[in-house]
Parts: sequence; structure tokens; C-alpha cells
Amino acid sequence: MKQIDLDDLPPRVAQILAGLAAGEPLLLVQNGLVMGRLAGVGAEPVAGSDSGPAEEAVTGPPPPGEARAAEIFEHFRSLMEDDF
Repeated sequence: MKQIDLDDLPPRVAQILAGLAAGEPLLLVQNGLVMGRLAGVGAEPVAGSDSGPAEEAVTGPPPPGEARAAEIFEHFRSLMEDDF
């Protein structure tokens, strides 16, 4: 699984992502086209942090299309890095 540190993103993008409520949808749009969809999961500890392992919260196989969503999000991140 890929991971993006919100501190590495532009402040406005980080604020939007951090403010997502559990289950709240977020669309990634480019040139008026939906490039991806994300959903907030609420505040969960990150694996390897002092808060405890997050891997225990994940059960079962990943939902279909998660690889595509991860690819789109990675593309979004690279666009943000290029622009800022």
C-alpha cells in the first residue's frame, strides 16, 4: 500500500483530506472528468506509529478497483508536486 504524508502536500489539499469524515466521499477531478474517488475512514493510527498498528483494522481482500484508485491518487500527488 502506498502512503502519502499530508505534510508533503500543499496546505489546502492536506486540509481537505484531513477534514474528511468517515465515509465522506471525495472526488478527484481533472479537466472536468472524475479521475478517482476516495472516502474518509476517520482518524486511525498508522502502522508503525506509537498509536498502535492500523493493519488490524483492515480485514479481507482489498475492494476491486483499489489498485486503480491508488494509481490515480499517485498521479494526483505527482501533479501537485510538479505544480507546487
